[in-house]
Formats: sequence, structure tokens, C-alpha cells
Amino acid sequence: MTDMESTVLAAADALVGAFSRHDRDAYFSAFAPEATFLFYNLDRPLEGRAAYEAEWALWEERDGFRVLACRSTDRRVQLVGDVAIFTHAVETDVSVGGETVKNNERETIVFSRTPAGRWLAVHEHLSAAA
Repeated sequence: MTDMESTVLAAADALVGAFSRHDRDAYFSAFAPEATFLFYNLDRPLEGRAAYEAEWALWEERDGFRVLACRSTDRRVQLVGDVAIFTHAVETDVSVGGETVKNNERETIVFSRTPAGRWLAVHEHLSAAA
């Protein structure tokens, strides 16, 4: 594994770790403001981090949404210049309406390296595991 791949994996670990702790601030700070999101359980793409933050807040308020745990396996990084494509299997325990739900999904997160050298997520695509 190259140093760059390790750095991307560290950025992915920070993002997934923040998500698993339901740490909204740390989680959303891992995304660029212009990031886009495509989730199989939404009827539309989310254009920009602010749109996802608003959706998340709605889930919390309306549904009692809370992330309880998240496990990442089958991790892979593909480097293409200043872009990195991170794929993994993700198993998430969430609380919705007071009930615990386990989701098994596949996820692709596209990272872009900023001029300062930080890897920020610019796109997330979540799909149900087969």
C-alpha cells in the first residue's frame, strides 16, 4: 500500500468513525461544500453538503434517527491523480422511531485532494447490498 492510499484510508476512517459516533460536525466536515450524494433510499440526489445536512436534521427530528454503530469491510482505494475512489461494504446500526435497524450496504465515496493536501469527500453513492 502506498503512502497516498494510506492517507486516503485515514480520511475514510475519520469519515466513517464520525458517522458511527453520530458526530454530525466531524462527519460533515469530511465533505466538501459542493459534494453530491446519491442514496438508494431517497427519491432524489442531494446537491451539496448543505442539502444532506438538512435531510439529516429532518431524519433526526421527524424519525428520531441516530447512528448507533458502523462497520466498514472489503475496503478498496483506487487512485486517479488527485482523486481517490474508496469503496467498501458497510454495516450500520441505526435507531429509527425507537427501533434498532441494521443496514447492509455498499458505498462508494469519491475523495479529492485539496491544494493544502487534505482529502475531502466530493461524492457519496450508497446502495443496498445484494
